[in-house]
Amino acid sequence: MLEGEPVLNACSLPHVVHPKPLFCTSAMPTLLPLTCEALCAIRVFCDLPADVLTWLQQAGELRRYAPGEVVVAADSPADSLVAVLRGSVRFGESVGPGGYRLEAGELGGALPYSRAERFAHQGVAETETEAYVLACGRFGELERLSPVLTQRLISLMNDRTRAEVRAQEHGERLRALGKLAAGLSHELNNPAAAVSRGAANLTHLLQTIPLGLLALVATSPPAAALATVTDLARRPLPPVHSLPALEAADREAELADWLETQGCPDGYAHAAGLREAGLHLADLEPVAAALPPGSRPAAFAWLSGHLLAARLAADIGEASHRISALVADVKTYTHLDRAPTAGPLAVTEGLDSTLHLFAHALRDKNVRLTRAYAPDLPLVLGHAGSLNQVWTNLLDNALDALPATEGTLTVEVTAEADRLRVAISDNGSGIPPDVLPRLFEPFFTTKTLGEGTGQGLDIARRIVHEHGGRLEVTSTPGHTVFTTWLPAIRPAA
Repeated sequence: MLEGEPVLNACSLPHVVHPKPLFCTSAMPTLLPLTCEALCAIRVFCDLPADVLTWLQQAGELRRYAPGEVVVAADSPADSLVAVLRGSVRFGESVGPGGYRLEAGELGGALPYSRAERFAHQGVAETETEAYVLACGRFGELERLSPVLTQRLISLMNDRTRAEVRAQEHGERLRALGKLAAGLSHELNNPAAAVSRGAANLTHLLQTIPLGLLALVATSPPAAALATVTDLARRPLPPVHSLPALEAADREAELADWLETQGCPDGYAHAAGLREAGLHLADLEPVAAALPPGSRPAAFAWLSGHLLAARLAADIGEASHRISALVADVKTYTHLDRAPTAGPLAVTEGLDSTLHLFAHALRDKNVRLTRAYAPDLPLVLGHAGSLNQVWTNLLDNALDALPATEGTLTVEVTAEADRLRVAISDNGSGIPPDVLPRLFEPFFTTKTLGEGTGQGLDIARRIVHEHGGRLEVTSTPGHTVFTTWLPAIRPAA
């Protein structure tokens, strides 16, 4: 109810029966008679004074659209307000992030003081639809006639803008998480495959090792000689060192030849297990000297199988540890195990977890990463998950800007007075001078369609501002630096 203005209720208007709908399949919609009563179906119009409704009736037109007919073409001039009286109009490919639906009683399109110049999405009638259309060239007259309705439309525009920004932010988060998920899947694939492969091989070995031990015992070696074999089997495995392929092949050949001199007919089959356990001829010769010649083939076959099983178990443990570390990085990155409240946090912890999730992308581009963290850095007060989104956006942009070869990425953290400084720099081609002033504008992007929304840096800057800091950028060819300043927590006196 508008105070001080006469109110025209829909029931006080003469009832008008619409003509029988005409199914339209042509490029031009069907025009219908328009009444003030029909306009009252629009929620923001329903309690308007009679003179305003009459003006709206005369200034606009009522159109009928067939199902699937285009109401608004994508990238067409945003030159009219569209209000749905009956049916519905879908904007975008689907309803959700980036798309929405106008139902009966709702309006959209161009609104007073909107800065949009073109429609971002195509609007299509989902069912047979009747829509009121008002050219935006009449908005000046409308504002003079009814400031109240103009203010309503402006409020509606602000609400719609906020909803669009939230949807874009959500889409940007999903895009960033999608990239990280792709990298994480690659990072998890190697250790997971190692666990699966190692478990299968270990299962086979555990079936053959007891048989090998029985074969050794059947040769009746002296107890002291048997002890030399079991002592060597219990020796801790050395750390895995990847030998060059030629060196590894030479060592295995040396062991295989020696095993054959000890009566082992399949020396090459056992040489790999002995080599991977870090054994040399100097380790094996005392064992051979203590064993009767008839016991040596069975002893070295059993020893090789036992050591290979131990190595497989160690590899499975190492791969499992890597998987656990990746899961811990994800938990640290998302802070799934923390309350969603601000608290003291170490910025380097979030940077490290984010960099770990980018490990696959860094390897793919053969990037040389340098971390330069000053000692005794202060904590900051903030939301770790939000700040990690900042690091994700900045690192993602830096990776995109790096050259195809010899890319370098530097992450530097220092403390200056009562502030913490995080500088992420790359040796890419740099940001053009004409682009630099617009870099943090919402929806501004230099990437091709579908590769970016132009929200990443805007979101990053707003998150930093919410933490009481600021985000800056400097760029010259071959050196671009994004610097984040955050207020540090001062230690208690």
